[in-house]
Amino acid sequence: MTKSALQIARASYVPKMPEGLKGNVNIEEGAATESVLDQEEIQKLFPHTYGMPIVQFTQATGETGVSAPVNVGVILSGGQAPGGHNVIAGIFDGIKRLHSDSKLYGFILGPDGLVKHTYKELTADIIDEYRNTGGFDIIGSGRTKLETKEQFDLGLEILKKLDIKALVIIGGDDSNTNACVLAEYYASINAGVQVIGCPKTIDGDLKNGQIETSFGFDTACKVYSELIGNIQRDCNSARKYWHFIKVMGRSASHIALECALQTQPNICIISEEVAAKEQSLDDIIDYIAGVITQRAEKGLNFGTVIIPEGLIEFIPAMKKLIHELNDFLAHNQEEFNLVRRSGQRDYIISKLSRENADIYASLPETVARQLTLDRDPHGNVQVSLIETEKLLAEMVKKRLDIWTKEGRYKGKFSSITHFFGYEGRCAAPSNYDADYCYSLGYTASMLIAAGKTGYMSSVRNTTAPAKDWIAGGVPITMMMNMERRHGEMKPVIQKALVELEGAPFKYFENQRDQWAIETDYVYPGPIQYFGPTEVCDQPSKTLQLEQNGTIKL
Repeated sequence: MTKSALQIARASYVPKMPEGLKGNVNIEEGAATESVLDQEEIQKLFPHTYGMPIVQFTQATGETGVSAPVNVGVILSGGQAPGGHNVIAGIFDGIKRLHSDSKLYGFILGPDGLVKHTYKELTADIIDEYRNTGGFDIIGSGRTKLETKEQFDLGLEILKKLDIKALVIIGGDDSNTNACVLAEYYASINAGVQVIGCPKTIDGDLKNGQIETSFGFDTACKVYSELIGNIQRDCNSARKYWHFIKVMGRSASHIALECALQTQPNICIISEEVAAKEQSLDDIIDYIAGVITQRAEKGLNFGTVIIPEGLIEFIPAMKKLIHELNDFLAHNQEEFNLVRRSGQRDYIISKLSRENADIYASLPETVARQLTLDRDPHGNVQVSLIETEKLLAEMVKKRLDIWTKEGRYKGKFSSITHFFGYEGRCAAPSNYDADYCYSLGYTASMLIAAGKTGYMSSVRNTTAPAKDWIAGGVPITMMMNMERRHGEMKPVIQKALVELEGAPFKYFENQRDQWAIETDYVYPGPIQYFGPTEVCDQPSKTLQLEQNGTIKL
């Protein structure tokens, strides 16, 4: 491959990792702390992998290694996230340390590669090409769900053929749920194949007491914050536009909140707050229009609004509508597809409950249509296709037009809309993500050496220097609960939402009124890869506030 100057420079970067993973390791076991949600059902579904202990690795004396080679398979599943290549590099280095003849096989284009037996051996020269680089292009990714016995058995055929003893699935909450199901099945038939998960998603909603953050979140937020900062600099220069900026985050507002903490916009909507206060779409429009009006009174006819991708699903009335739509289309998609496009709106209205039919009928044609577009592989509405930023900008303009006639608004309003998504998913990983991902992969190799299955790789204490990070593993069943998918109750990893009593939101809440009226923009600039540690290695603002209660400036 042709390398950029950054890639050439990054090739020499050696990721930092916990002292506990260096040399020989001890494994310490602690009591499992299963969540209280739906645990009887989870235990019934996962009798072989439920109730296992949390583990932690510490440095030990003695020789490192195992007596026989350890062949491992790896899958990149779901959307890309910066640092995935370093997870794979960490696995490779870990199993090579265990035994020099160990082999790593990558399955091509995600879980589909396991089922269709498409793979390649990842040798040292391949791995070295991809260290510290963004993207998932080393083997590609895919969104095929591993959920049927036929898929599991087809996968086992190639695992046995390649003498693979363990499979590492790098993915988000749904992918790691699938990893847990696969681990349970292989354990139930004594297949002799371990399954380990790694926490990936830029959305930041795969975290808990043992998983501090999902990899890629730090880098993606820094990329988006650079772009938002650039827009704010332009905004403050031209002084005539309101920018409505939607950022990724289907099920939680972690990205929106982190970007707000980094850039200090005039407005940031937090979906979880909207849900908790049972706000309507009108309430949100009134709030945004109110801030615009207050700034206009000071002669400031410009500003920025950050909007989380999944906002629509958090508005209580809209959430009820989407829930009914998901259930209905899960069972009637073929019939719906046969209806002419011109008649689809009336068809949906005729099939919904009266309350939801009224709400659906009140929506603009474009938004109503977007709510009925094809579902994702998990049966959810594809909220990234709903142009919430345009919807809000248009509705705010209509509200301001009314207020102008009433004499309540005397400013000038022009809007520009943006959606930042793919721009952040494959960026070269920040130093934090480069280190964190490598440590996650290396930890996965140690979990394999310890004979664990149904575990997720865990690295904690990551606001401290990397040498003090704590490596270990957590049973995936600890994170499970039962949720309705495709009209049926299924076990899934519980998503972590923004905690309204948590330090990150509280900090934002205390600052947002000032940010709304003043022009207190911060312009973060590009990610810094080289230079002093205090500049290059900072974790996200969210993690700093969660762990330390303060933000480093």
